[in-house]
Amino acid sequence: MLHSDRDREKAETLRSSTSMGAESALHAAGVTHRFTETVLRDVSLAVDPGEIHALLGPNGAGKTTLVRILAGLISPSEGSVEVAGLDPGTGGRPFRQRIGFAPSGDRTFYLRISALENLIFFGRLHGLRRREAMRRAHAVLADVGLERVAKQRVAEYSHGMQKRLSFARALLMSPVVLLVDEATHDLDPEGARTVRELVSGQAGRGTAVVWVTQRLDEIRGFAQTATVLDRGHVRFAGSVPRLLALAAPRRFLLRLDPSSLASSRAALESALRGRASLDGVGADDPEHFLLALDDGVPLGDILAVLTDADVTVLSCSEERSELEEAFLLLTRKSVG
Repeated sequence: MLHSDRDREKAETLRSSTSMGAESALHAAGVTHRFTETVLRDVSLAVDPGEIHALLGPNGAGKTTLVRILAGLISPSEGSVEVAGLDPGTGGRPFRQRIGFAPSGDRTFYLRISALENLIFFGRLHGLRRREAMRRAHAVLADVGLERVAKQRVAEYSHGMQKRLSFARALLMSPVVLLVDEATHDLDPEGARTVRELVSGQAGRGTAVVWVTQRLDEIRGFAQTATVLDRGHVRFAGSVPRLLALAAPRRFLLRLDPSSLASSRAALESALRGRASLDGVGADDPEHFLLALDDGVPLGDILAVLTDADVTVLSCSEERSELEEAFLLLTRKSVG
């Protein structure tokens, strides 16, 4: 999908300026896309084999449009894309055999036939002989824990089961690249954990993964790298630890012993002035307080002030995680 000499230059720049480069299973350079208005602006990313790359952003950021471009479902207005060594727009069946796509809100299964029959059908569409399609269908249904209900009609599946079936179809061809769009946003915690474990296992076998999510904390210890999109712009691209480092948490929820606080409240407010604020969360909850640190003030210093004032701290937790703080910081920036 190279549309101009400028696009070719961008692709070469991306390959030479990143460690992923020629080893990438997926790379995109300068991707811009327009419908009635521009929804992606000069987006570049690259993903190595075995890497889980998180694609983050609020509603309307352009995440699903980018994934549909990577999946070959639409062509970008500008820019270049290469997935599994092929151009998604012209790769045809060889491209579809190398990519797995689990879309958000998948409604493409035939509800009146079984899960097994659905997967055999899709395997045949990808060029597998019937015997091989059946073998692969049984294998991936076992991978997602649906082997016992393989012959049950999809219409009888629960929502969570249909999610797992969608993921099974994405794994049907042992993909080189796996694109997963909002796989866990409406699953219960156990179902979400199961899907993440399946993705981690696939990445462990060398598959490059693009994981689209709004559940920020699920990428901690799961994804290695991330891109944050906001209104079509890339606001961040790099490692998850770098994303975490962008914003240290400044607000904490403290649980204090009310009896230890009662006698020292006035002195405590004086000691905290210019360093932090401590406010109760509500009259009906005398134990919990919101601590907001001023810029540059370490949490440890404030906890020491509380200890010196003989206030008993029963617990302390971040009001928001570092990931959420970083995400909000990045997406609050105005479009440049």
